[in-house]
Amino acid sequence: MTALSDNPLILLVDDEPDILVALEDLLEDSFQVMAAHGGAEALEILVREPDVAVIVSDQRMPEMTGDVFLSQARGLSEAEAILLTGYADLSSVTAALNKGGIVGYAAKPWDPEALRAMVIAAAERHRLRRALNEERSLLRGLMAHLPAAVAVKDREGRFVRINERKALALGLGSETGVGRTESEVGGLGRPDAEAQALAQGETVEVLDERETEVGTQWLETAIVPVHDYAGEVRHLVVVERDVTDEKLAEMHLRQSDKLRALGTLAGGVAHDFNNLLTAIIGSLELATRRLGDEAAVRRYLDNATLAAQKGATLTQRLLGFSRQTESRGAEVVDLAEILSQTKDLVERTLGGGARISWDLADDLWWSAIEPDQFELAILNLSVNARDAMPDGGRITISAWNQTLGAPDPKLDLSAGDYAVISVHDTGAGMTPEVLARVLEPFFTTKPVGKGTGLGLPMAYGFAQRSGGALEICSEPGQGTEVKIYLPRALPEATEPPPTLDEGQADQARSGRRILVVDDEAPVRAVTAGFLRDCGHQVVEADGAESALALLAEQGPFDLALVDFAMPGVNGVDFAKRARAGGADLPIILITGYFDVEVPADITLVHKPFSNATLQAALSRAWAQ
Repeated sequence: MTALSDNPLILLVDDEPDILVALEDLLEDSFQVMAAHGGAEALEILVREPDVAVIVSDQRMPEMTGDVFLSQARGLSEAEAILLTGYADLSSVTAALNKGGIVGYAAKPWDPEALRAMVIAAAERHRLRRALNEERSLLRGLMAHLPAAVAVKDREGRFVRINERKALALGLGSETGVGRTESEVGGLGRPDAEAQALAQGETVEVLDERETEVGTQWLETAIVPVHDYAGEVRHLVVVERDVTDEKLAEMHLRQSDKLRALGTLAGGVAHDFNNLLTAIIGSLELATRRLGDEAAVRRYLDNATLAAQKGATLTQRLLGFSRQTESRGAEVVDLAEILSQTKDLVERTLGGGARISWDLADDLWWSAIEPDQFELAILNLSVNARDAMPDGGRITISAWNQTLGAPDPKLDLSAGDYAVISVHDTGAGMTPEVLARVLEPFFTTKPVGKGTGLGLPMAYGFAQRSGGALEICSEPGQGTEVKIYLPRALPEATEPPPTLDEGQADQARSGRRILVVDDEAPVRAVTAGFLRDCGHQVVEADGAESALALLAEQGPFDLALVDFAMPGVNGVDFAKRARAGGADLPIILITGYFDVEVPADITLVHKPFSNATLQAALSRAWAQ
């Protein structure tokens, strides 16, 4: 007979040495063999050797009979037991069956092949039983510790087994639900999906969205059919997993992607707009200087200049939404002070369409934010609140301190201190369908021409950039509350901005030879006009290649003022090529973008700019 793999360990027990030698000779080709000369010695071996697969024991031994030994061995080992007896003593065999759990017996003298086959069969049963116990242990561990609700059902939908998470979800004990269907214990179940898995014999996955007391919950369910040896589905394993946090994270990521895409668009639009504004503002300023005392014309030109400057402010806000603006930069500011300063702006903007009340904590924590964007966010939220109450109502703007003792996965906030600013209205509220989309750029429920759909996304973007979060609470008929969470920051000592001394100012006013490079003729004309008005000699170029040629032919120049975004060669690349020969050429880079990174030895000016801004940049460039 073929030997078993891995040579299972067997224990031979007999007080007669000749018997032990005969048994060992019979079995040593197929097994690892250990021998004991009595029950007490065998018990000691079993304590040391937990992997004994089969015990072959004599019945009649002087110190301890085989049935007594095997009954004690049963408490120490899972080994299969075979009894050898030379007597036709059925009572001994019966005792061994009852107490020792023997799986077979052989009478002396034994049939070698029959005994050998009996031992091999017992070893195989031991292997299978141990493997089965291991699988059961793994299954119990999996059921107990898997971070999901798990249930095993028969074809009729009755629970065969449920883990603790599933039992807790049903409000049951882990055993009380066995034999009952999900509907009988108050569960919802997924009968259609389960019927599909039974019919198709394939895994079915379902994602359910449910409204609970704490908000929307997403539940992912996998229904896995279990086939028998004939290939028929006998059971279903139903695994339910709460994926709410994952769905919220996915939604946040998708929202960020939308805002990022829109930001790219906004940045391009703002760049082009800034070019136009530079030409408008500059031309108006230059024209104003040449009008003399024509008061009426001057007034109109001043109005045009003011309008263009407002347009520049709009591009700043648009770039702020695209996350490309420098704005005033993130500053540690007194939120209460900014909110107090914003009161008049909000109340004038709303124009009496709603009653406004303010409830600001006196000890409101400071935060590191972009002040301009914060003001814009509060204004946008207030306008939205007013528009949600066409028949009038009340807007309450509140601010308080709040400490999160633990992370909030719903808001994606870590534990810590936050200043919370709330804008609450008594309007119609929002349906769940509208609430799910309000952060989408350009989504609006307002009539055409009454809203852009950017107010809430801009506020959301501001909160995210500030390291905080935006929360919207709304129900139909219950009004809407929008809360902005801003991380606490400690006030910092700030230094006043540096001012130009007289020497630097004189440098800017002195006549110098300057190369102006810009592919936009209107912007180039304005820039050159500002410089000529200050007494500088200006040479113009409509691109980087022509400018490099002028440097070679007409150099040297005292400074080059270069546009960043030009076809072919941008401003930074021009600077590298212009300085390649070791020339120490001061360079000012002008741009309509706000995410431009330049070397430290290049002065940066953002469009649109005034003459004063340009002169200050000249002073900085020559002072380097």
